[in-house]
Amino acid sequence: MSAAATAPVRTPGSRRLRRWLGNGVVQAFLLLVGLVWITPVAGLLLSSLRSAADSSSSGWWTALADPGQLSFANYAALLDNAGMTAAFWNTVLISVPATALVVGLAALAGYAFAWLEFPGRDWLFLLVVALLVVPVQVGLLPVAKLFGAVGLFGTIPGVVLFHVAYGLPFAIFLLRNYFAEIPKEMLEAARMDGGGEWRIFTRLVLPVGRPAIASLAIFQFLWVWNDMLVALLFADSQSQPLTVELQSQVRQFGSNIDVLAPGAFLSLVVPLVVFLVFQRHFVQGVMAGSVK
Repeated sequence: MSAAATAPVRTPGSRRLRRWLGNGVVQAFLLLVGLVWITPVAGLLLSSLRSAADSSSSGWWTALADPGQLSFANYAALLDNAGMTAAFWNTVLISVPATALVVGLAALAGYAFAWLEFPGRDWLFLLVVALLVVPVQVGLLPVAKLFGAVGLFGTIPGVVLFHVAYGLPFAIFLLRNYFAEIPKEMLEAARMDGGGEWRIFTRLVLPVGRPAIASLAIFQFLWVWNDMLVALLFADSQSQPLTVELQSQVRQFGSNIDVLAPGAFLSLVVPLVVFLVFQRHFVQGVMAGSVK
């Protein structure tokens, strides 16, 4: 028998990964992790559907045996709470533009750094990479003074601009590295067919880079939606998002659980829905290049 015949057959990385995930022990472990993760979410949902009296007298798990405790009265009261509803729409007005601007500008800059030749390109990209190590806390006071001088302090555009400025370095770094992996022959063939840079970017690069762009959009949206530090400093009472409003609603011993629980679940469910909608693209972006 030849050595080739007796040599073990190498399993491709993706096949080994699927075989590992198909293992019963691994599946049981992943199921346990999922239950641990979903338990507080389920508890928050049930608490948001219980009255303040029920929440103060017993734990949320008692609703599993007594579904009569559950109602949507808390959510009806939440909709009548002007502060909470205004904070929710402020969060939307902050998160959506901050995510769209970061993704759009980073895609343009990433393509330029990856495939366009211009003076100082490598030095500019090195500067972008260097900005990744600058913590957010370093820029809070200087930017606050700048925004106060130009009239942006305490406004929604000011909060959006801060998130865009600090989200761009990582976004550019991520998309530039992803776009650089596109085969050069594809771009050269498009140019030979008469395609301009804008047409190549919109018709070729963006569709190919969709997994990375979706992953970036999810990360940016979650970061902005759940942020409280930046909003606590840069937003006033008229522009504060849901995280700041929930913090201001906290009373001693959580006596307003009938307001906090539905508000917190509302703050949680939106990014959760966004992740579930884009999870296929997110997984593709994370796994791109990891297995062959």
